[in-house]
Amino acid sequence: MGALDGFVEALRGGIEVVDLTQPLDEDTPVLKLPEPFVNTPGWSTRELSRYDDRGPMWYWNAFEGGEHVGTHFDAPVHWITGQGGEDVATVPPSRLVGPAVVIDKSAEVAADPDYLLTVDEVQAFEAEHGALPDGGWLLLRTGWDAYAHDQDAFLNADEHGSHTPGFSAECARWLADEAPVVGVGVETVGTDAGRAMELDPPFPCHALMLGAGKYGLTSLTNLERLPATGAVLVAAPLKLTGGSGSPCRVLAFVPAGAA
Repeated sequence: MGALDGFVEALRGGIEVVDLTQPLDEDTPVLKLPEPFVNTPGWSTRELSRYDDRGPMWYWNAFEGGEHVGTHFDAPVHWITGQGGEDVATVPPSRLVGPAVVIDKSAEVAADPDYLLTVDEVQAFEAEHGALPDGGWLLLRTGWDAYAHDQDAFLNADEHGSHTPGFSAECARWLADEAPVVGVGVETVGTDAGRAMELDPPFPCHALMLGAGKYGLTSLTNLERLPATGAVLVAAPLKLTGGSGSPCRVLAFVPAGAA
């Protein structure tokens, strides 16, 4: 039996497919930037026909939305440090499929929504579970997906800004320059923490990871269903010519009963 035959056979019982994607609709929370910056539109759908005079045998819609709305993929060209790098359409497909590890910091985030993952914590994870996977993904579980259907709770903003978890600047630099992963995934609205503007550099996950030709996945869910190691992730953004990002269907293959 070949490798693909074995994979297909395992899908019938030995492998579980976990959907890491949030539903995308008019209620999907959207990042809010302060003036004078231009904000992304939210998601909207307009019906074209539904088995009626506009189209008697078919149902279809038109939609509008920003590239970075809902569960989405960040390509290097999204950030000034990655300008001239890959857009969504030129990301090699082999880099959209790879092993994934999950670092669970949901307890820490419950105590402090401004929590930032550190290099020491990643290296402690490696000491317990082995090195981060070459060509793989680091997924940060924070429990933040519980707020994904409430704009105010998801952004968690006050007069001082947004309070959501993410990566320290040192951790983002280490992941960009030294770690073998191709990208990171988070449950929040963006790969950077809510207070990331105050870090050095500002928005370090965007600036450093995308500047290094790596990628980001945001607004993930169901990470609690993945084991710490052993999952395989598939990210499937739209192949938008020149796109800086795209809404994305993200799936994970895990051994049945592994979580």
